[in-house]
Amino acid sequence: MNVLVLNCGSSSIKYQLLDGTRTLASGLLERIGEEAGTLTHDSSKTEDHYPDHETGLRAILRAFEDHGPSLSGVVAVGHRVVHGGDRFSDPVLIDDSVEKAIEELTPLAPLHNPANLEGIRVARGAFPGLPHVAVFDTAFHQTLPPHAHTYAVPRSWADLGVRRYGFHGTSCAYVSRRAAALLENPHPNTIVLHLGNGASATAVSGGRSVETSMGLTPLEGLVMGSRSGDVDPALPAYLSRVAGLSLLEIDAALNKHSGMVGLAGAGDLREVWRRADAGDAQAAAALDVYCHRIRKYVGAYYAVLGSVDAIVFTAGVGENDSRIRSRALAGLDRLGIEIDPVRNESPSRDERVISPPDADVTVLVIPTNEELEIATQALAVTNPG
Repeated sequence: MNVLVLNCGSSSIKYQLLDGTRTLASGLLERIGEEAGTLTHDSSKTEDHYPDHETGLRAILRAFEDHGPSLSGVVAVGHRVVHGGDRFSDPVLIDDSVEKAIEELTPLAPLHNPANLEGIRVARGAFPGLPHVAVFDTAFHQTLPPHAHTYAVPRSWADLGVRRYGFHGTSCAYVSRRAAALLENPHPNTIVLHLGNGASATAVSGGRSVETSMGLTPLEGLVMGSRSGDVDPALPAYLSRVAGLSLLEIDAALNKHSGMVGLAGAGDLREVWRRADAGDAQAAAALDVYCHRIRKYVGAYYAVLGSVDAIVFTAGVGENDSRIRSRALAGLDRLGIEIDPVRNESPSRDERVISPPDADVTVLVIPTNEELEIATQALAVTNPG
């Protein structure tokens, strides 16, 4: 029951071969379209020119042939798709009509959906006899109640798709289910903090997303590596008036030159910490802003849920940066939220509790596994029995 999972970006293909619970092989093809591309397949590395996704996928298939394992046991191909709009609330078997729908949703995710779609088309040609399943980042958040996903804007804008969609849904689905298992509580209230280069907070009640920080696009919410997160909606008009910036320039700045890059000059939190520890005041201030925003959302989502059983840290920063975890939840002990310093600083990469044994709210670190979640959902669609 092997599943090949493909995550196609604009210039990359990330992939894993899974047997349902274990990763059998994984790899990453980078710099598609550039002169010197790189394909890393498990421990082997190849440099070549990959002009397009089709060439890249053919190279990945050759890597499986040359280095193994065999793809003969693959029963389905799972595809990550960033934006499913309000059309897709579940994983779906891909046919021509699904491809068309993903293409029509491109205005909501112009940087992501075209690349996802290209990967789907190439893979369907390479594996014509296998079922292909699209798993949408936005699907988990389709349970948001109307009062949470509705923006207070002219009603006619809703016809243009203007609403909160949320992202990181595949990660949230995985870690919230793992949290329920660790808590031995099938219907816990949890706050999931997915902290990576992109970052989001999600309030999950009984396995259902009821509030999330990202909105129409992945720009809203927490401070991120290069994305601003929340800003005053009047900011673009202001910058247009006083600086003569165009909407495209402002959009690019908010997505690519803001966040920690804008505040500290570096998007990688490890580099920001290095600078702060060396006495860089801007880096130190950036970390204050970053953690303050997380803490503000935790308090807000505590109010949304009414009671909280667990807070879950996941993704690259959430799983590995003990200082961010500690500072993000500092001062919340009146809400029953505390972190045990010894547990928090443990170098373990396993699922673990980092709150004191008697804490009212359990604080967890759960490594995310989006590829495993995609494989699980793909098998559920193709083998519902």
